[in-house]
Amino acid sequence: MSSRNEALRPSPRFMSSQNEILQPQHRFNVFTKRSTATPHWFMSSRNEGLRYKFLKLPCFPASYYNTYFCIMHSYTEENYLKALFNLANDKGEVSPNELSKQLAIKMPTVNSMMKKLADKKLVHYESYKPLRLTEKGKKEAGLIIRKHRLTEMFLVQKMDFGWEQVHEIAEQMEHLHSPQLFEKMDEMLGYPTIDPHGSPIPDKTGKIDWIHYEKLSDCKAGDTVKLAAVIHTTDEFLKFLNSRDLYLGLKIKIKTIEKFDGSMVVAYNKKPAESLSNTVSERLLVEKL
Repeated sequence: MSSRNEALRPSPRFMSSQNEILQPQHRFNVFTKRSTATPHWFMSSRNEGLRYKFLKLPCFPASYYNTYFCIMHSYTEENYLKALFNLANDKGEVSPNELSKQLAIKMPTVNSMMKKLADKKLVHYESYKPLRLTEKGKKEAGLIIRKHRLTEMFLVQKMDFGWEQVHEIAEQMEHLHSPQLFEKMDEMLGYPTIDPHGSPIPDKTGKIDWIHYEKLSDCKAGDTVKLAAVIHTTDEFLKFLNSRDLYLGLKIKIKTIEKFDGSMVVAYNKKPAESLSNTVSERLLVEKL
């Protein structure tokens, strides 16, 4: 059974550990610690490359099974929340058309999902007006991004992956609902504040402390800067940076800038004159030294 964009269909009534009745429309993972009870049945479901067990239990309090339930949003909903968060302008607004293009999804489908997220108090939605995440929506989106960026950092620092290899794995891991796992990752990493690409990692409440850098393309000849982050990244772009020995923390001296196309000649490490196109320098964020 594939659970990528589907809700599990539990039997009509379940009880949480607080004896709250869970309705059939709720989608949730069931995690068992230790139990002598025999469930009606179980299945192993592929979840973005990971394995979980989902249990369909009789209608008894969860404490009977020493089990807890984790209600969550569908993967599709989480991807919408993350896209809204990343696309938001300075006012926190996103046009429905922009969201449609970003996700490559038709407008009627986007509008339908926005109504659904609005019903869940995650999005401010009005016809023909920009979309805005609610405070609840911002928190949920921030926590998804936190899991993504912590995973990328863990793969790079603890498992020796390259920064160009981690995005797709993190895309899968961000939908995993296991707070203890990500808290342990955070602890093992020494509580990092940025991911391998220099993007800030949200805290446990989903809040992001934004860091303001300049684009390398906006700097002047004679400036000395430190490479702090990369934006609009692709695997190919990161591989290109690897081939040019460009990495975070690198000190770069801008020697000349071509007025016609914005390309620049820079010096770093033992490279006295390296040419960078405007396309590249637009995607490198730096802090001046």
